Amino acid sequence: MKFNSIILAAVVATSAVTATTTYADSSTRVAATSALGSVVGTALGKQMGGNTGAMIGSAIGGAGGAAISSDRRNRTGAAIGGGLGGVGGYTVGKNVAGTTGGYVGSALGAAGGSVLGKKVSEDRRYDEDRNDRDRYNNNGYRNNKYSYNDRNYRHDNGRHRGHYKNHR
Repeated sequence: MKFNSIILAAVVATSAVTATTTYADSSTRVAATSALGSVVGTALGKQMGGNTGAMIGSAIGGAGGAAISSDRRNRTGAAIGGGLGGVGGYTVGKNVAGTTGGYVGSALGAAGGSVLGKKVSEDRRYDEDRNDRDRYNNNGYRNNKYSYNDRNYRHDNGRHRGHYKNHR
């Protein structure tokens, strides 16, 4: 229990420093808050429900920390990455180095997962924007790269009649 108190004090001190030194939605801030949330969630979950509670707490804490520090467009991806990374990190860390390893693994996994999830969301949105750029012009209208508006469309004589519209 004394170790958990030390971890909680370190989390509070680090979160105060992190909140004042980084700007909104940087990857460092997302990683730090997700790691801190995961460690706190792991400690509380372990007290409430043993190892299973620690896994659930690390997921909720990592997801919550990542969601708080991400902007609106990247929030879901960062939260999913932080939650999955926290659980995976806790499981691997506990198997390698016991309870302390579980805490460290939870922090590292949540930090890495949240930053990765944030990056995936940013890249996906960038790709969607690039695909829409070809379809619409600057005024928001569909572009004129279609066959009837094309300069090389030869099958229209202006009267819009017939198969190839060559009838007089």
